[in-house]
Amino acid sequence: MPSPFPGMNPYLEQPEIWSQVHKWLTLLIAQTLNPQLRPKYRVAIEERVYDAKGEDSLLVGIPDDVVVQSSQTSTPEQNSANIAVATPAVKPKKVTLPMTETVREWYLEVRQVETGDVITVIEIISPKNKRSGEGRIKYESKRQKLLDSRTNLIEIDLLRQGKALPMNGQSLTSHYRILVSRSSERPQADLYGFNLQQEIPVFPLPLKLEDTEPLINLQELLHRLYDQGSYDLAINYHTEPKPSLSEADAAWMDQILREQGLR
Repeated sequence: MPSPFPGMNPYLEQPEIWSQVHKWLTLLIAQTLNPQLRPKYRVAIEERVYDAKGEDSLLVGIPDDVVVQSSQTSTPEQNSANIAVATPAVKPKKVTLPMTETVREWYLEVRQVETGDVITVIEIISPKNKRSGEGRIKYESKRQKLLDSRTNLIEIDLLRQGKALPMNGQSLTSHYRILVSRSSERPQADLYGFNLQQEIPVFPLPLKLEDTEPLINLQELLHRLYDQGSYDLAINYHTEPKPSLSEADAAWMDQILREQGLR
């Protein structure tokens, strides 16, 4: 079944789901484009790997009682023997230690078959790219290298949370955005801004100047991944999405879900 929303599904932004969505969308874009681009081009799935530490890391697989063990109480036998049980003067507090997390982020490269040159890079923005830390530093460094090169760039941001990537000081007020940057037109680029209640716009894949640019229908792909990933079974629509919505968007969402019998 397709997603219940006409545009982006805000429940797919939740941390426990987004990493799966990111992979599904990457695969579906590659599967859709490759038949249209052959034999001149092919779309390759690449992976960026880095270590995140401190506040940018995740604490995974650590038991809740690793710091503080359950307190002992005296047994009837101990009481009868008049054995005193010492009570610590200071109780410990649970703290979060800085852990190192290996982060893997998928992205796409459109390569010319004859030369192996990377013509266009397609990036789907992750939460770590939008908050301060190693993820944003790594991505902004790569982004600048691409913008200074002859490679085209598509940047897909389907996350409301976090700080939007820089657009030369311009204010970005939309919930979501898609950037299409042709190397031949820089520093100018096409920005598709859209909100929760709107459909995701169709946008072109820039190639070489002499080539016809295929269109990417991200809305169709989002419905397909929702169906193929069985996200209707993974999402509880009786809860509120994260991050939270404005009052107007929350009311609109509630109406959509009630109309489809999901609330």
